[in-house]
Amino acid sequence: MKKHSNPLLSPAIGTHRELVSFHFGPADSGQKIYVQSSLHADETPAMLTSVLLKRRLLELEAQGALAAEIVLVPVANPVGLGQYVLGQFLGRFDAGSGKNFNRHFLQFDALVERAKEALGADPLANRQIVRQLLRDELQRQQPLTEFESLQLALLKLSFDADVVIDLHCSLEAAMHLYTSESAWFDFEPLARYLGSRASLLATNSGGESFDETHSLLWWQLQQSLPADKPVDNGTIAVTVECRGQRDVSYEVAQQDADAIVDYLTWRKAIRGEPKPLPELPAPATPLAGSEQFHAPVSGILVHRADIGELIRAGDPLFDIVDPLTDETTTITSNTEGVFYMRRAIRFVTAGAPLGRVTGTKPVRTGVLLGA
Repeated sequence: MKKHSNPLLSPAIGTHRELVSFHFGPADSGQKIYVQSSLHADETPAMLTSVLLKRRLLELEAQGALAAEIVLVPVANPVGLGQYVLGQFLGRFDAGSGKNFNRHFLQFDALVERAKEALGADPLANRQIVRQLLRDELQRQQPLTEFESLQLALLKLSFDADVVIDLHCSLEAAMHLYTSESAWFDFEPLARYLGSRASLLATNSGGESFDETHSLLWWQLQQSLPADKPVDNGTIAVTVECRGQRDVSYEVAQQDADAIVDYLTWRKAIRGEPKPLPELPAPATPLAGSEQFHAPVSGILVHRADIGELIRAGDPLFDIVDPLTDETTTITSNTEGVFYMRRAIRFVTAGAPLGRVTGTKPVRTGVLLGA
């Protein structure tokens, strides 16, 4: 294992942060896996999973079992990790700018046009050409803030990976994941090993998130290039939601770390006989089909359904109780699917998000991710 420290732009005199990455396996293997956790810094379950994954990778490397380069970033957001307001941890948004740490990553639209001129008939050579164009583009970037330098540092570590696994968690949630339609075939085994209760698919969810910054470019190339300039998926990416923020335990984190090892063994990034694929708990569904619920009024929030429960249309999900009038407002589902995430705070203001249920038919357009 090699440890790398990547200094971030200092935001003020007397301050300094760094992004630390751990590199396992042969760098010249021809396959690169990138795993990071807690880009939203307050999503601690993902971080513990990375700690236990690191221990497994150290053991596997000592055994000579690593067949691919594996880069692990357990703390993907040292900026957010240092943000506290009156004792409350603030890791989703940059306190200085209000920006979401996992939105508006650098996009590569102009690179598509440059690639049209540079590519030829060999798909393997084309992959390397695109990656060199990406490398050059990242080298040209001049971040102005610590926030921008963090996003750039993460991209420089991951842009040439074949597989990107971005570990997060939600508020209160069942295990679920997000990926693109084109990558689902490759990530379905990961969903099986993880026991994912929901797998949400979208080519472009509109948020310019870390995972889609990697996968969307290759899809755009495939859509815009002529048949005589073929381009395969250079990078497939997935966001894994390791349940809810309070689901921090050695047992659960070890289960998830082992599932990732099982998946990498299935991908032949780790040598060995892959474990048999478990049953898929629930079929993949379009992210645009997920029903999102918001509070029509303010009051005390009472959950009427359990996380991971199969919901039918008409089932009650939430009660909102007005403590002054005693009036109760019940919110029911319009969708049949899995109740995969919900709000953690038990008091709501009007318009507050409450939770989501998967659905098989697209019902939403535009930006499909939350703030």
